[in-house]
Amino acid sequence: MRETFAGMPWWVKWVAIPLLVLFVFGGVITSILGALISFVFKLLLFVGLVGGLVFIVKKFTGSGTKSSSRDW
Repeated sequence: MRETFAGMPWWVKWVAIPLLVLFVFGGVITSILGALISFVFKLLLFVGLVGGLVFIVKKFTGSGTKSSSRDW
């Protein structure tokens, strides 16, 4: 395999082959990246909502009480 690529011009190795890979596997790459970005967005949304919920609960329950650590 290495001997096959050794005789090729540089543009075949660095331009044509990557373009062929993108053409053949482009849909798979796009769907994997889309799923990954969607997962990261949902994870950040979840963390933000939980943080907001904790902030609201602490604000309205009066975080100045000392018994709150005992409740856990």
